Amino acid sequence: MTSENRVSSTADTSTKSELRNTWEKAAPGWAKWEREFSAGLSSATDTLIDMAGIRPGMRVLDLACGAGSQTILAAKRVGPTGSVLACDISATMLDHVRQNAIAAGLQNIETVECAAEDLDNTLPPFDAAISRLGLMLFPSPSSALKAIQRVLKPGARFAALVFTTPDRNPFMAQPMAILLRSAGKSSPKPGQPGIFALGGDGVLERLMRDSGLAQVQTKQVTASLNLPKASHALEMMQEAFAAYRAVVADLSDAEKSKAWNEVYECLKQFEGVGGFAAQFEFIIGIGSKASK
Repeated sequence: MTSENRVSSTADTSTKSELRNTWEKAAPGWAKWEREFSAGLSSATDTLIDMAGIRPGMRVLDLACGAGSQTILAAKRVGPTGSVLACDISATMLDHVRQNAIAAGLQNIETVECAAEDLDNTLPPFDAAISRLGLMLFPSPSSALKAIQRVLKPGARFAALVFTTPDRNPFMAQPMAILLRSAGKSSPKPGQPGIFALGGDGVLERLMRDSGLAQVQTKQVTASLNLPKASHALEMMQEAFAAYRAVVADLSDAEKSKAWNEVYECLKQFEGVGGFAAQFEFIIGIGSKASK
């Protein structure tokens, strides 16, 4: 291994370790809030699963599965003759997946702890793969897509759901802008991991095609978040949103408190007579592994 390769390997290991640590810290909060967050995403998640072509009897891969609400839906879709492998970089997230599978009475879910680009090439091939709100946060989405294709059957589909653009997702964008400013940080540059990294016009489609996926298509979908009050939304962000927590992780307690108070004032705009309501806009991209 050359010195340049060793430096690259060390940097890659450091990035994954930092990413794992970030999600491990957020895992308890994500598990606590996932049901509320995912409730409004049910239609979008169904569309994701539909576009991946998931049917009874299939073997499915779920990347960056989190606490596994979409894993559960996919497992119900494939039925007892099929199976779902839930993959995440956080061991704690996978603990929650297993607990949720037991609670749902499902025995067709297995888990594996690894980064997407480190998928074991010797795994039995999958009939389909999905990733809900994960691909845009991967350090190297292109490497992940190539790794996914290595474990898919020829012709099998991969479908990913990501946020579109900041202006179409004010609930996500405005608090993030506040936290970045408070921490003296800039928004991710094009090509860097971030909530909106793949949401621009044609970005996800090009990424999929450049990775070798065929028959690439995209579709925009919407979803909502409904909570009793803005204070609940603030608590969710503070406890469950790993990317937001990471931005202010190095600030003092006083600085964090000031930043989060400003976020709370921002979130009040989404609160009305009927409670707190925010809208999301996503894009779903699908592509098939080439037959040859």
